[in-house]
Amino acid sequence: MTSTEIFVSHRNLLFTVAYEMLGSAADAEDVLQESWLRWNKVDLDQVDDHRAYLVRIVTRQALNRLRTLKQRKESYVGQWLPEPLLTAPDVADDVALADSVSMALMVVLETLSPTERAVFVLREAFGLGYDEIARSVEKSPAAVRQIAHRARAHVDARRPRATVSASEARAALDSFQTAIESADLQGLLDVLSPGVTIVGDGGGVKQAAPRPIVGVDKVTRFFLGGLARFDVTLTTEPIVINGNPALSCYVDGEFDGVLAARVEDGLITELYYVRNPHKLTRIDSAIELTLR
Repeated sequence: MTSTEIFVSHRNLLFTVAYEMLGSAADAEDVLQESWLRWNKVDLDQVDDHRAYLVRIVTRQALNRLRTLKQRKESYVGQWLPEPLLTAPDVADDVALADSVSMALMVVLETLSPTERAVFVLREAFGLGYDEIARSVEKSPAAVRQIAHRARAHVDARRPRATVSASEARAALDSFQTAIESADLQGLLDVLSPGVTIVGDGGGVKQAAPRPIVGVDKVTRFFLGGLARFDVTLTTEPIVINGNPALSCYVDGEFDGVLAARVEDGLITELYYVRNPHKLTRIDSAIELTLR
């Protein structure tokens, strides 16, 4: 196989690695372009494992890009959420993949340092060995083990306690959808957890709450009170975002954004509302993601 054929055969995997590390499809595409330029200069006769070598290149380029993203996020207007991706419905059937790219986990990954994030993603999502990860992040295997342990503990303390099936998540969102569209306060109270949080990302382009809104009373007022105050109609359609059930939202018939959720014990505990139009360019056609 030529270098181009090898790269293309692993492209979906490489994009998934870059996206999970960066939370941005646009930046993941840039990383793949930079990685391709480097891969094209490699002597293939000196490479024993093409997949591992490519992942190593992408990881290093993504780590460089993460430092740029950190500066960009510090000046970002309002809350920053990962860029949502439209994925095929069958992605939800791959539990490991759906969990690794879920908005809920991607939000947690934002709290890790760049190296911690890289190590966690490569170890937990892609199952790479410590020696290979060490070569990718240019650390010793012993250091990588320590970083992996620290990152896993950090994520476990903030991620959902149990994996939620796609059908359970969809049922909760269906109940939320019905309650919102019928302005049913009790229906919202029945599907939202007492400590539910909503995070909105308008990027300074669209209006969004500057800080997370916490508590079922405040969240219900945000939705029902806001719709009444501005005299608008909110409608939603089911969609699969990042391998998990979500909603496309329309205000007076005009597309407004994407709403993803974290569900635990049948109740919605977190809502992520992406309104920034610059982050909504990957929801027209499904993106192919893979862990293999």
